[in-house]
Amino acid sequence: MGLGGCILLIGGGAILAFSTDWQMDTVNVDLVGWIMMLVGLVGVFVYMSIARRRRMVVPPTTTTVVSDDEHRYR
Repeated sequence: MGLGGCILLIGGGAILAFSTDWQMDTVNVDLVGWIMMLVGLVGVFVYMSIARRRRMVVPPTTTTVVSDDEHRYR
């Protein structure tokens, strides 16, 4: 699941938890909203963790060359 799906879960869960007044006999809609928000947050943290590991580290382009020729011939 990508970052967009996680944000969609968080938004949908917030809508279900905070702005609806539906009453169902078998399903607690508020609890479903909280669960969706929790799953979305876990997904965001997992996505960020994976994205941090994928980040490439570019080595520096300048290198320092140390020549010890004068010490070699003494």
